[in-house]
Amino acid sequence: MAFDFDLFVIGGGSGGVRAARLAASEGGAKVGLAEEYRMGGTCVIRGCVPKKLMVFASAFKDQIEDAASYGWDVNSGPFDWQVFRPKLRAELDRLEKAYRNTLKNNTVQTFDARAELVDPHRVRLSTGEEFTCKHILVATGGRPFVPEFPGSDLAITSNEIFLWEELPKRVLIVGGGFIACEFACILHGLGVEVTQFYRGAQILRGFDDEARGHIAASMEDRGINLRLGENVETITKKDDGLHVRSTSANDGVFDAVIYATGRVPNTENLGLEEAGVETGNKGEILVDDYSQTNVPSVFAVGDVTDRINLTPVAIREGAAFVETVFKGNPTKPDHDLVASAVFTQPEFGTVGMTEEEARETGTIEVYCTSFRPMQTLFAGREDKVFMKLLVAQESRKVLGCHIVAPMAGEMIQLAGIAIKMGATKEDFDRTCAVHPVMAEELVTMKSPTRVV
Repeated sequence: MAFDFDLFVIGGGSGGVRAARLAASEGGAKVGLAEEYRMGGTCVIRGCVPKKLMVFASAFKDQIEDAASYGWDVNSGPFDWQVFRPKLRAELDRLEKAYRNTLKNNTVQTFDARAELVDPHRVRLSTGEEFTCKHILVATGGRPFVPEFPGSDLAITSNEIFLWEELPKRVLIVGGGFIACEFACILHGLGVEVTQFYRGAQILRGFDDEARGHIAASMEDRGINLRLGENVETITKKDDGLHVRSTSANDGVFDAVIYATGRVPNTENLGLEEAGVETGNKGEILVDDYSQTNVPSVFAVGDVTDRINLTPVAIREGAAFVETVFKGNPTKPDHDLVASAVFTQPEFGTVGMTEEEARETGTIEVYCTSFRPMQTLFAGREDKVFMKLLVAQESRKVLGCHIVAPMAGEMIQLAGIAIKMGATKEDFDRTCAVHPVMAEELVTMKSPTRVV
């Protein structure tokens, strides 16, 4: 049977675009790709990229104040969203155009439309067009959601933050994950009065307990009103703002309520059931180690599979899919020891096991340190850096590394290489320190803080 396309990709995010480009340029495939919103997906358009630019913007207030402590004659006025916003939008437009050009230059045919599966070898677009496809790759990512409660329609998600015409003065952020914590720090740094509710006992569930405690304390020290064990019961709109009734029966008035309580896979109305594709309890597409579904012609990569929901992982999964299907080289994406960063202030970089996970593997040595970094200490700030290595006592391998510090994301990328290679504590010890830098502490912690 002759197919219209060798591969049809549903979703124009990082994973789908990488798979489409490689299948066409290196796999010799005829490829089509449909994206219903903007090319680039969550990361480029409403996630990592605009968020990181806002992280940069939010850090300048402290930097300007520190510059004065170092002798510079500077003045810090209020942040102007009306100056930042058009530049942010222009940058996103530039990136979207670059994604489109990459696909065009690699002979991928793109469609600005929603696509859904009709059966294992057919897709239908919202334009009415239908195509036959030898292989279909679903890469539709995930989306934030707001649970239903009285007034829930008045809340927004992280998607809408980038579309604000004006910056609100008072914000409530609901959630304790990395997105909630990042935006709490970003908006506080931009001069917004920030309150954060989290129903659990501590933010950043799933990360190392000691590190998450350090971050929570730092956020509170900066002036974020972090309220743990707290949730929203109702939201009511009045003339002076959004009135929030909490589970502790306290009222608060805000200009915006942002929900960041998790994300769900984008699988609704994709025709998966009609095509016979199995999904999990959260709607995630179930795949094997090669990203193949129970339907042999249908594959899925990225957040829609709810494996490791990070952009670089989706890109790796897309590349592995092409190696497997179009280059005859069966390849499993490597999900082991994936480093990540949380762009709070200060940043949090992490790779490998948490202390709680490492304890389950046997006896471990814990090396940790906390200190005031030179740059901000000189400026009179009380900020503290936290660093931690987890070492298997028997094998001496470093099982995990956790860094809470300015530029922690940059540091953990490099530490991740060593840990991925199986570095031992003695490998770290043999490495001569670079001085004076914060990261030298990673190779100068000689005695364990505790053995557990």
